Amino acid sequence: MKKIIITDAVDKKCVAILENAGFQVTYQPGMPKEEIQKVIKDYNALIVRSDTQVTPELINLMDNMEVIGRAGAGVDNINREAATRKGIIVMNTPGGNTVSTAEHTMALMLSMCRNIAQANQSLRAGKWDRKKYKGTELQGKTLGIIGLGKIGREVALRSKAFGIRVIGYDPVLSEEVAAKIGAELVDLDTVFAQSDIITVHVPLSDETRNLISTETLEKCKNGVKLINCARGGIINEDALVKALDSGKVSAAAFDVYTTEPPDFGGPLIQHPKVVTTPHLGASTDEAQEKVAIQIAEQVVDLFNQKGVRGAVNAAAIESGGNKELSPYVQLAENLGSLHSQFNKGQLKKININYSGESLHNSTTLLSTAVLKGFLSKKLSAGVNLINAPFFAKEMGVVLNETKSGANADYTNLMTVEFITDKEQHTVAGTVFGNNECRIVAIDKYHMEINPEGCLLFYYNIDRPGMLASVGKILAEANINIAGLSLGRYEVGKEALTVVNVDSEIPKDVLKLILNVSGVHSVSAVKL
Repeated sequence: MKKIIITDAVDKKCVAILENAGFQVTYQPGMPKEEIQKVIKDYNALIVRSDTQVTPELINLMDNMEVIGRAGAGVDNINREAATRKGIIVMNTPGGNTVSTAEHTMALMLSMCRNIAQANQSLRAGKWDRKKYKGTELQGKTLGIIGLGKIGREVALRSKAFGIRVIGYDPVLSEEVAAKIGAELVDLDTVFAQSDIITVHVPLSDETRNLISTETLEKCKNGVKLINCARGGIINEDALVKALDSGKVSAAAFDVYTTEPPDFGGPLIQHPKVVTTPHLGASTDEAQEKVAIQIAEQVVDLFNQKGVRGAVNAAAIESGGNKELSPYVQLAENLGSLHSQFNKGQLKKININYSGESLHNSTTLLSTAVLKGFLSKKLSAGVNLINAPFFAKEMGVVLNETKSGANADYTNLMTVEFITDKEQHTVAGTVFGNNECRIVAIDKYHMEINPEGCLLFYYNIDRPGMLASVGKILAEANINIAGLSLGRYEVGKEALTVVNVDSEIPKDVLKLILNVSGVHSVSAVKL
């Protein structure tokens, strides 16, 4: 039975779903760090919100952990690199709080433009400052949205209802999709130059940290207004305060901060032109219920082998539950494993060609499977579809992918080339029917090999009696032949022979085969 621990407060429906699926659930929100460290080795899943800090030290204690789930969008409190190295899936629920965060953005936009928070505070202090808190209308203004993902798009749709012109920057979104939500796609400089209000809806990364800074603020209109309901650090807080003081920025609204909780007496929180809230973007009853249900269902699907959703460190396995693709994943892994045992020298490059339309949408998964098969034979650490790309990057492995149309002989064909400092080999494979994996070419040799179990590879001169000599050695060693494939490029020249056998071939037997006249480059492979 899978054991799941929940250390932050989530909606109780999360617990109910997990228990109804037959899992053992420990629900202890607010559990001290020291207590988590004592028991975490016994659990298969950890579910958190933002309070529990999942550090490398904690992850190092996770002996049986398979998945860390965040009931929410951000995973800043989870060390993804350490989890990936350990082979643990990290998943989130990015869609659960989409509407609540978009609505909060609109609330902050209105409050900022109409000075609602400041006027409320003034009125409670017994003042009637109508002139002091004169605001601006949204109608006719230009809103620049940086990041037109789910939340950014919902903000765009709601903004159109106010008569706002919406422009946006997103390096992935197509112009067609942007047009459907009434947004005009532009570059970042245009967003800065034309926007009356700018709102950010991107994740925090090396590319987006300090995206709005002193330098970029200089490109903006005088009196521009800024909103951040995404992640603290995207807007440089020190630069913003200076721009507020100078009048370059006329107002700002913040729900997230570089440090949380922030310095309550600091210049950002205390600035009279800033509206602030304590990270409330996802804090609605509806959103909390949605993310709790969503993370529970994702964990249930993972443990019941119904696929992986919401993984932030394992894009390759998102489509792992596709039954039609599964044999190609196995084939890809076997091709990588074969190469790791077959090739000699220091790996320099891996080139993979995907021939056939049905493989084109799954190249990430299949390439990761190749890496997994290859690295599993090279590293002592457990390698899986989650950490294989991490290990490959760490080792400096260069992987190139290309796509092509259907091969003349095969509807779908994977061709993997491994290049080392000593040699290079190419292996091509396909799947016949629903699940019959076959290697159909090795270098220049056309063959049909069942890529499983123990295999003997040897090159020989193409002449009578070669197979009989090798077969005799195998028979005397009590090694049964299960299958055979011969490939030759020209009669009487070099040929390649691959033999499926029922048991591993000892090194002394390989030496005997190598001593057969006309035989060279003998290898034993186990898949």
